[in-house]
Amino acid sequence: MSEVTIYEVGPRDGLQNEKGVIATEVKVEFIQRLLAAGLPIVEATSFVHPKWVPQLADAAEVMAALGDAGRDLPVLVPNERGLDRALELGVRHIAVFGSATETFAQKNLNRSLDEQFAMFEPTVARARAAGIDVRAYVSMCFGDPWEGAVPVDQVVGVGKRLFDLGASELSLGDTIGVGTAGQVKDLIAAFTDAGMQLDDLAMHFHDTYGQALANAYSALQAGVTTFDASAGGLGGCPYAKSATGNLATEDLVWMLRGLGIETGVDLDAVVTTSVWMAEHLGRPSPSAVVRALAQSDS
Repeated sequence: MSEVTIYEVGPRDGLQNEKGVIATEVKVEFIQRLLAAGLPIVEATSFVHPKWVPQLADAAEVMAALGDAGRDLPVLVPNERGLDRALELGVRHIAVFGSATETFAQKNLNRSLDEQFAMFEPTVARARAAGIDVRAYVSMCFGDPWEGAVPVDQVVGVGKRLFDLGASELSLGDTIGVGTAGQVKDLIAAFTDAGMQLDDLAMHFHDTYGQALANAYSALQAGVTTFDASAGGLGGCPYAKSATGNLATEDLVWMLRGLGIETGVDLDAVVTTSVWMAEHLGRPSPSAVVRALAQSDS
């Protein structure tokens, strides 16, 4: 393959678990910098209730500050109430976030594994009727901190049900970062055996065990061409204590560049942005490539 699409999740998934309040103008500039660096898709924020994710309570303000450009950026919506807020702002792309396990569905969505589909169905149907593109995330695809290893057929069953509601893309998440390259290959094969196309799949890796980049390479070898990543490796999950940062955008771009695969991303610009954001957060970036390139420039 010659091209890969990077779906940047830093402003949403990367920041949602930060304890200290990040100013709205910093979030807006973060998004603008990432877009200027050539990232084709930047997930801007989430319309989840502020009680559950206080860091993103300013979602409407962020989108308003982005103006017309913001309408083309995806936002996460948990349910119909979140969709109503997105519709008011003229958003053209949304994402819903499901769980592959019972326990995480209860903790994250306050729904059972089966009940989550009843919540998503009207949300997706209304969005599609309004001409809005819908992405579907599946969390806990490789392991769950309460239930342990997650059966592949269970993940495929949940993923296909979500996708079949009307999503254009399904992002498979290793929420707590326990997956390995062989498991990645097996899960992708199970989805294609179940009738899904590789172009319908994206991968979302966390680096808890240092496996995110190896897992991305395994998915790449299996034919997946869309990868979620977070500038500087920011991220975590407020409902999964053991989840650490996402696959770093810079680490992914560095690997892809070495393979001769185009992303359209200005690596130096993303590194500069991650260093800038790390200063606002008061700690260094966990990305190895950010640390290496920032040190070489200093």
